[in-house]
Amino acid sequence: MGAELYLTEPVFRQAVDHCAEILLPHLGLDLRHLLYPGQEDDAAQASQKLNQTCFTQPALFVIEYAMSQLWMKWGLRPSAMIGHSIGEYVAACLAGVFSLEDALALVAARGRLMQSMPPGSMLIVPLPEKEVIRLLNPELSLAAVNGPTLCAVSGPEAAVQELESHLSSKGIAVSRLLTSHAFHSAMMDPILEAFQKLVDGISRNSPQLPCISNLTGDWLTAEQAIDPAYWAQQLRQTVRFAQGIEKLFQEPT
Repeated sequence: MGAELYLTEPVFRQAVDHCAEILLPHLGLDLRHLLYPGQEDDAAQASQKLNQTCFTQPALFVIEYAMSQLWMKWGLRPSAMIGHSIGEYVAACLAGVFSLEDALALVAARGRLMQSMPPGSMLIVPLPEKEVIRLLNPELSLAAVNGPTLCAVSGPEAAVQELESHLSSKGIAVSRLLTSHAFHSAMMDPILEAFQKLVDGISRNSPQLPCISNLTGDWLTAEQAIDPAYWAQQLRQTVRFAQGIEKLFQEPT
């Protein structure tokens, strides 16, 4: 996760270091020890921990945020931004919706809450959204639409396994996502109220740079950005990434 950048790019390293220090009280450990373990024996344990949602989500945020700082140092200033799930928090932070400290605290809390839910699974299905929806039973959710024929399905392991077997028997090349939980599914419903309260407890501002909403696939409005209920639903509902990419190409900012 950016190991060479961490070693060779001071701006990237400084951003990772700064975020890791802010996260210390929220994670109870130094995230850098998981991202860049020193000894080979430590690497396996670090990898195992990094695959836990409570650490994966902050790690993704930190690497994406550090990359953004490096790009901007190189003179690449965004005119608009899109992120995928946790990436929307990075975009919102860069747009001034959240301070870096609040964004990191929120992402860490989001990961902890998700980790507290029963384990689940996610499956990549190379079919259009309309076809995928017809395949879903009440236990399964459409987690993401990443392209015209690329979706992710989320839910309990048994239900995902059943869908995987059904599609494989028809010659459809599905694949599992390496996740510990069923993100953007009904399995997240029990934590939505608690997470909404956490968002309500931090400062939120109108975006100062245009951002795409994962929830709508359209531009994130000021009303959405400051609404705690929006961020709770962003955790639960389908990631409309393909629609968001289309929006970026359709309209100048």
